[in-house]
Amino acid sequence: MSELQLPLGFIGWFFTLFSVAALALGAVLIIALARADAPQRNILTFTFWNDAMLAGIWVLGLAGGIGVIRLEAWGRYILELFCWALIVLILLSAATRLYALSRPREGEPPVNWIGALAGATLVLVPIVVVCAATIVTLRSPETLAAFRDR
Repeated sequence: MSELQLPLGFIGWFFTLFSVAALALGAVLIIALARADAPQRNILTFTFWNDAMLAGIWVLGLAGGIGVIRLEAWGRYILELFCWALIVLILLSAATRLYALSRPREGEPPVNWIGALAGATLVLVPIVVVCAATIVTLRSPETLAAFRDR
């Protein structure tokens, strides 16, 4: 087994629980906004499609995690798709946030780029590493054999 590979049980449970937590947090935030004053409630109308797409992506992660736990062949494909989507989303999110920081604002102190880059790196690197290790593991001959022998 390669050093970058993770145990299948860990992969399945990690992504299942992580996805459940993300979906629950999203639901709590939406409920809080729905119960808030009118200006905050209006945010829900503007972000509906974004929220729906994010929920769909997290449902992919949940389904893929459950599929890997059960050693279902479709679970491998769905979880790999989720990992690729998560890598793209986290890279786009970090780039967007750093770009927003680069835009000058009146009356605000200059941006602490070391802190901003360190913060982005602390979030970005672990997610990309876990997703990359998951993709490598899901494509490995050992994993293919485990799914085939089921």
